[in-house]
Amino acid sequence: MKKIVSGFLALFALLILANCSTQKTTTSTMIEREWMLVEFHDFSKEVMVANKANMNLTHVKSTSKFSAKMGCNNMFGTAIFGKNGTVKFSEVGSTMMFCDQAMELEAAFGKALPTMTKYKTEGHYLILSDNNGNAMKFLAADWD
Repeated sequence: MKKIVSGFLALFALLILANCSTQKTTTSTMIEREWMLVEFHDFSKEVMVANKANMNLTHVKSTSKFSAKMGCNNMFGTAIFGKNGTVKFSEVGSTMMFCDQAMELEAAFGKALPTMTKYKTEGHYLILSDNNGNAMKFLAADWD
């Protein structure tokens, strides 16, 4: 009887272990979210927070489209993230309203974004960089 119970417990434990798996987080899952710009050129974090500078990549996997806002105009375009850490931003455009406070940040961001060719994620951060060492750092908007 003891062998039957031990055998049953061993079989039960084996079945439970066989059904356990780790959840894989794919690159696209990590990237597909809203991001707040926190480091870019010589702009202070306070300026970026005050302008609510952000980029929305929630639909980049299904549509390759992104949107961004640096305080005034809506920016948009195509973003393709490769599995090997490459990124390509193209067809970047924006609305054309004039806003005194945000124009410098918007112009710099709009000019720099198409030059970004690499990306990496570090914890809750997304870092975009170009071939010259220039970078943009974003913080996941859903991170507490």
